[in-house]
Amino acid sequence: MTDRATAPATAPTTAPTTALGVPDLSLVVLIGTTGAGKSTFARRHFGATEVVSSDFCRGLVADDENDQSASSDAFDVLHYIAGKRLAAGRLTVVDATNVQTEARRQLVRLAREHDVLPVAIVLDVHESVCAGRNAARPDRADMPAHVIPRQRRELRRSLRSLEREGFRKVHLLRGTEQVDAARVVRERRYNDLRHLTGPFDVVGDVHGCRAELETLLDRLGYALVRDAAGRAVDARHPEGRTAVFVGDLVDRGPDSPGVLRLVMGMVSAGHALCVPGNHENKLGRYLKGRNVRHTHGLAETIEQLEKETEADPDFAARVGEFIDSLVSHYVLDGGALVVCHAGLPEKYHGRTSGRVRAHALYGDTTGETDEFGLPVRYPWAEDYRGRAAVVYGHTPTPRAGWLNNTICLDTGCVFGGSLTALRWPERELVGVPAERVWYEPAKPLASEAPGGHEGRPLALADVHGRRVVETRLAGRVAVREENAAAALEVMSRFAVDPRLLPYLPPTMAPCATSQRADYLEHPAEAFAEYRAAGVARVVCEEKHMGSRATVLVCRDAETAAERFGVRDSGAGAVTGALYTRTGRPFFTGRAVTEEVLARVRAAADGAGLWAELDTDWLLLDAELLPWSLKSAGLLRRQYAAVGAASGAVFPGALGALRAAADRGLPVAGLLARQRERAADAAAFTEAYGRYCRPVADGSLDGVHLAPFQLLAVRGRSLAAVPHGDQLAWLDRLAAADPTGLLRRTGRIAVDTGDEASVAAGTDWWLELTAAGGEGMVVKPADALVRGPDGRLVQPGVKCRGREYLRIVYGPEYTREENLRRLRVRHLGHKRSLALREYALGLEALERLAEGEPLWRVHEAVFAVLALESEPVDPRL
Repeated sequence: MTDRATAPATAPTTAPTTALGVPDLSLVVLIGTTGAGKSTFARRHFGATEVVSSDFCRGLVADDENDQSASSDAFDVLHYIAGKRLAAGRLTVVDATNVQTEARRQLVRLAREHDVLPVAIVLDVHESVCAGRNAARPDRADMPAHVIPRQRRELRRSLRSLEREGFRKVHLLRGTEQVDAARVVRERRYNDLRHLTGPFDVVGDVHGCRAELETLLDRLGYALVRDAAGRAVDARHPEGRTAVFVGDLVDRGPDSPGVLRLVMGMVSAGHALCVPGNHENKLGRYLKGRNVRHTHGLAETIEQLEKETEADPDFAARVGEFIDSLVSHYVLDGGALVVCHAGLPEKYHGRTSGRVRAHALYGDTTGETDEFGLPVRYPWAEDYRGRAAVVYGHTPTPRAGWLNNTICLDTGCVFGGSLTALRWPERELVGVPAERVWYEPAKPLASEAPGGHEGRPLALADVHGRRVVETRLAGRVAVREENAAAALEVMSRFAVDPRLLPYLPPTMAPCATSQRADYLEHPAEAFAEYRAAGVARVVCEEKHMGSRATVLVCRDAETAAERFGVRDSGAGAVTGALYTRTGRPFFTGRAVTEEVLARVRAAADGAGLWAELDTDWLLLDAELLPWSLKSAGLLRRQYAAVGAASGAVFPGALGALRAAADRGLPVAGLLARQRERAADAAAFTEAYGRYCRPVADGSLDGVHLAPFQLLAVRGRSLAAVPHGDQLAWLDRLAAADPTGLLRRTGRIAVDTGDEASVAAGTDWWLELTAAGGEGMVVKPADALVRGPDGRLVQPGVKCRGREYLRIVYGPEYTREENLRRLRVRHLGHKRSLALREYALGLEALERLAEGEPLWRVHEAVFAVLALESEPVDPRL
């Protein structure tokens, strides 16, 4: 079996008019004496950035393209640039004489290092033509006469050895006429099928289990086509889906010829694709007469083929041709899907070399053997960080599961397990059980193979240092190294299990500073801001005085295990998480968390949300009340201390001042000021006291959860659903909770262009805050909105009440002299931070909904936490 894209070198091309086939990812080496026209040829047939010239590199290091003393350094630069281009997957052309064997050897080695094909294009131009061209160039007119004849002799000697040196394609152009008539044709690599977008059904290792394969294809919706003898020879899907086989069609099972006949027919008819497995590779070598050991099921396949060829003498030959035509791996669906037999790291995707083919066929091993004498596989999938989903087989596992965007579909059908297929892009698994144990495995299928939930799904390299996260809403969001370090401290020491931490909420920007007397924040500024951004309708939501909480609730423990990979925590079953805006668990005891999740789950049952949203998990953004539940320490250290100090000082001070006034001393002004200060201190104590309620450890008495947004469900991010629909769902959720845990979020809709509507919204805020409420959050009714300039509009601005802000800015903040100073608030950084965190949060939700690997989700989640350590006034 040989990749067609790595077939033996073609014979030198000598036709007068020649189409020069060049793989679209290759290292093209131009070979010819000085003056042969290599640079002109390169400019005519390749892009300017694709060509790396030795003359140009010589000029870079010596300011003189003809300074031969700088050649060594120039070629170091040339090889470096060419290597960087090849690593990035870009066709690269080397424009140099390359007539010396050592110069070409280094380039062939460079191509092999980057798993691309080296291609030679030889310009064999007569010596006199080269001499005339150099003479016409002022910078080369004094070139020694022996240079061209020497290069010419080296070129002639080279023509006999280019294929042996490793060039997989050699194009020879003799004379200026052939050079001028040549045209370069870029050839798509055989493994590059990005233009095929599916949908696909990727089928795991069949191993001769024909009956199970037919059953699986039937369940997938394929119609089998049978020949006159009733044998399946093709299968087509009425909706045009394409089957993709990951290899290991043969060996061990009862009917390898039947599997081959069916798959070969599907591939021939264009209904399927197939990559080779190591068992096909071994069978192919046997059919070519090579000496191979008849082990691991090959003996059974040989016996079955011998019986088959009695009725069909050409069958074995057709099998050999089929195996020889198979390509090691395919890149499909715009690069989003890679299918191979044994798995493939990202650096090998779309590449062509013996190393790539070997990894695709056999995988990588640690060099060790296990207790069963089998090689220990290197867990490459645990370190995989590629964007493409890699679907493979080879390593039998009890069940298929995703790990870092890779999945192993070999579920041991021939060993009595099942035959599994992955529907793409749906990411849905479909399987059929084996009819029986056809072959006893060398070791039991008792552990998770690569593709399970175990392993190392996260790595320090994913978050360490300066990071740039690509988001759909805000483009590239940068995270500074020092901020990443701060986030790592919190995430690694205090956060919940990262598998249960798919989202962190963004910070929220306050409304613009009000210039109204006695107010630092007022709804008028919030409504005006949205009106200026073209947002006609907003929703004002009650701002609960609690702690921001994210709730991940699964329908049952099985869902938590299957979707999020968490099982029994040691303290009972795990069905989700309840955590703070920095990822910390709210409750130290798992039992209390599970009780909260159980009540939310029961309410979702009662509201019918599981069925309506077609999901088995919910992700909610909420407030957990009372505020003192999480902030008791802050209350004691910062707020209660102020209240206690004022309560201890002011009565005595006021008493002394009153006594002094009674004695006729001129202290009336001082007494009035101290009475004002005492009143402010009392108002401060009353303000924070509203949000303090004692809650017994391990009890939910007096605890409330107020959800205000349904963020995501299985397969969908709901963050862009209009807030009216969101709140309708959550009203039903709260109404279906008989325990009183869930609290409804009050709201009022406002038309920002209607003065009466704006006045009604303002009055609602005044009533809310007068009754002790914290304030409100004003949000665009359509949730996700862009302004006339195309930029994101703030997803929400908070407008806090006058008395609540006393807690934030201090007891005496309402005095005019203090308000005048506080109105100079610098909100730009806070607003920028809010938008960046919002974009990152929604990016995490999209990645979660699309089933991307945990490290990809956490890339955005971690960035939110990192941005939280940026220096911003904490009062904003």
